[in-house]
Amino acid sequence: MDVLTAIGARRSIKRFASRAVTREEVERLLGAAALAPNHRLTEPWRFYVLGPEARRAYGRVLAVRKARRVEDRAAAAQVAAKVEEEHAALPLMIAVAMRVDENPEIQEEDFASVMMGVQNLALAAVEAGLGSHIKTGAVMQEAGARAAVGVADDERIVAIVNVGEPAEVPVPKPRRAAAEFTRWVP
Repeated sequence: MDVLTAIGARRSIKRFASRAVTREEVERLLGAAALAPNHRLTEPWRFYVLGPEARRAYGRVLAVRKARRVEDRAAAAQVAAKVEEEHAALPLMIAVAMRVDENPEIQEEDFASVMMGVQNLALAAVEAGLGSHIKTGAVMQEAGARAAVGVADDERIVAIVNVGEPAEVPVPKPRRAAAEFTRWVP
């Protein structure tokens, strides 16, 4: 599959088949991520492949956040249980973290590199017949989420990437042409 086809085929997959992702497949995806452009060759990425207990623990932290938004206690408990179970059932969950440099300029460069690595991982998944769902957000900086993943004190979780064989692939959402965002500067 050529890269433009993979880019066009990539979707955020929310439902996965039960097939496990093999260690070889995981290593190939992580290898693609680590080939991302990286100014100064700091190689800031850190990959945490979460097993069932870690997925459940991370899901529990996210469940508490989601349940807080639901006023009815019984409904909130159901939301929390569902989120925790969904995370435990994922075929593969990778926390992509970065080593945080003291220099703010290097931090910004490293963040960009890590996110390019996440895109590489997602495109490699498409090429392998897998799907992914890239998740970002404030929950990743919570102590419970950091503990579930096991990140070091000098690291920051940048994204959670759920991976597996798609149970269904959503239709593409409409997007505007790049020309609408482009200025040709003389």
